[in-house]
Amino acid sequence: MSSMSVFDEKYRVVGIEDDRLFLRGVESGKVLAVLNSEPETPLTQEEYPIGKLIALSDPGNMPGN
Repeated sequence: MSSMSVFDEKYRVVGIEDDRLFLRGVESGKVLAVLNSEPETPLTQEEYPIGKLIALSDPGNMPGN
């Protein structure tokens, strides 16, 4: 069995609390807490409703600003 990166999996939103978004891996079942790095733009349940399917992107692979 090969090791999966967090960026190889899809996630479902399972909760939002303050500045954290809680996600559960569809395949692995692992729960992640993602910290909001932009406090001036708060996380909302309208943007991330419970059950929403999302994928994470690797910021190391993004072009520079």
